[in-house]
Amino acid sequence: MKFIGENISFVDTDTKTTIIIVPKTSGIFKSLFGAWVCMWFILGCAGAWGWYTFVGADQNEANAQQQHIIMLVFMAFWTYYFYRVVRSFLWVMFGKELIKIDKIAFTIKRAYRSFGKMNEYYIENIKKMELHLPKERSFQQAYENSPWIQGGERIQFEYMNKNIRFGRKLNEKDAKLLFQLVTKKVEIYQRRK
Repeated sequence: MKFIGENISFVDTDTKTTIIIVPKTSGIFKSLFGAWVCMWFILGCAGAWGWYTFVGADQNEANAQQQHIIMLVFMAFWTYYFYRVVRSFLWVMFGKELIKIDKIAFTIKRAYRSFGKMNEYYIENIKKMELHLPKERSFQQAYENSPWIQGGERIQFEYMNKNIRFGRKLNEKDAKLLFQLVTKKVEIYQRRK
């Protein structure tokens, strides 16, 4: 097993190349992220309790209806972001990208531990392998580096008129090294076809 940076490992044989990308995080980051998820959950529970207990109590019907609408909007907002935050937290804790390249297919699996969907892309249909790095100090870079965003894929290729992306939140150096490895292997297996 060889390594590219701290969070990319790969095994290269004559018949296939297997790459594993894990999120790069420290213990303190995971602890703070977990505390944030817990606080968000408590905020939602407190909002739901307050809605059930206080909204509409001892008021006229018009004010109660307005308060119900406000709380409904708040709970919809809370639910959407709770889903996003929990998914990102689970990705940080248990997520990984598994990539396998062989003479038949380029396979990508985004997994939480061993659970995840595997997508296969036939090697002869892969075109335009590109490195996608956001500009330094841009809004896009800040957005993609935020903890609640899972995206930020750095490498993409065209497959049957669709852009397929992988390599979540890699730094520039690791993304370039992974891009070189993947591009080289895809070219080798395409020539063997």
